[in-house]
Amino acid sequence: MACFQMGSCHAVPMTLFKNNRNKVCKAILDNSQESLKLSSGQLIILLEGGKDQSLYNTDVDYVFRQESYFQYMFGAKEPGCYGIVSIDVKTAQATSVLFVPRLPEEYETWMGALLKPEEFKAMYEVDEVYYVDELEAYLEKTTPKLILTLSGTNSDSGLTMQPPEFAGKDKYVTNCDLLYPIISECRVIKSKEEIEVLRYVAKVSSDAHIKVMQFIRPGRMEYEGESLFLHHAYAVGGCRHASYTCICGSGINSAILHYGHAGAPNNRPIQDGEMCLFDMGANYCGYAADITCSFPANGKFTEDQKFIYNAVLAARNAVMETARDGVSWVNMHKLAGKVLLEQLKAGGMLTGDVDEMLEAGVSGVFQPHGLGHLIGLDVHDVGGYLPTEPRRPSEAWLSKLRFARILKAGMYVTIEPGCYFIKQLMDKALADPQIRKYINVEVFERFRNFGGVRIEDDVLITKTGTENFAIVPRTVEEIEATMASK
Repeated sequence: MACFQMGSCHAVPMTLFKNNRNKVCKAILDNSQESLKLSSGQLIILLEGGKDQSLYNTDVDYVFRQESYFQYMFGAKEPGCYGIVSIDVKTAQATSVLFVPRLPEEYETWMGALLKPEEFKAMYEVDEVYYVDELEAYLEKTTPKLILTLSGTNSDSGLTMQPPEFAGKDKYVTNCDLLYPIISECRVIKSKEEIEVLRYVAKVSSDAHIKVMQFIRPGRMEYEGESLFLHHAYAVGGCRHASYTCICGSGINSAILHYGHAGAPNNRPIQDGEMCLFDMGANYCGYAADITCSFPANGKFTEDQKFIYNAVLAARNAVMETARDGVSWVNMHKLAGKVLLEQLKAGGMLTGDVDEMLEAGVSGVFQPHGLGHLIGLDVHDVGGYLPTEPRRPSEAWLSKLRFARILKAGMYVTIEPGCYFIKQLMDKALADPQIRKYINVEVFERFRNFGGVRIEDDVLITKTGTENFAIVPRTVEEIEATMASK
């Protein structure tokens, strides 16, 4: 059986991608038969794979990562490909065709052996393989009634994918709008084979987080933790890529939500008595993990650190125990916010009615981001705000939610409540009488340079609850014991 596999690491069968193709074909025929107005003939899905990207105007390329929709349908490692799924509308039979670049002989000198079409066919278990320069002739031979191409706007980035250009396109009827919401919805619900890949990459990432937790001590640099994570994920787990730039914040940096970027490259010495917030996830065969661990740099929580950490842990536990098929994600965000406020009130930082605080948006002072996001082939996976799903909430403290859907069994999401002390938000809260009235200013100010805590798990939604794929220490006692056992 053909598969993707790095060394002796997890084998990803090519049947995963075949099943994805069949799932998309069925969804198109089930949901679009009337709008397609086709009773017979060939309907074609035509996708363009990712392309090599040069580092500015140099001859150095970025390490290639396949475009996610193309990866979902074909699992091909190489750049410059096209893919077709040809559907017989009358019989619902689907044929998969991969088009690969025809490379010059000189390529072999620099880059290794040139594979023949039959070798690609065996590698990816598709029905047919041709060269990209044969795409026009293939279409002329099959005479499709309609070609579906892919175009749509990502609700997280706001960027729009443009439909592919190909030779002879003007000869055919094409539709670039119908496919995007259908294939995106297919990606939301994970197959059994996808779940096993996600379970694997989450376990690799969990083990790497534990290695980092045991390594970090005052005096280490933040980037040393990043380096150790990436090394373990690749050397042990076969994960060549991370799913996003590692966030390794210590002290006040732990309150910077997307720290670790080019202008702040995890380059601060870690100090005794500080909290660390490390948000890192490996990537295997395109599938992502996204896990955050927060822990004390010296391995022992102070009372203030316990206070904030346990408040976030209580919010996380409440969501983990309540989320399941049929539950509103917006309500889960509200639940996390309410529990966090209750804990902060119990610790003396807030005063007043918690429900009133929630309505006033007080929880947004401490957690300005959404509760979590869909995850899969993209770390912020597609499907959040499709046309058929609830729209983004308008309230300020809910507007950052990356989706507002009713949870379904088979969804894979992050659950990541947090509590941060961000100067701008603290100052703004104290300047607003409608927020300030709930704050015990003396206690609030004590945490001004605290930083933040986030607890992020990768969670499969089931009919009856949740299954957490992030296997890392979570309680104060577990974290202290792990850090003492290096």
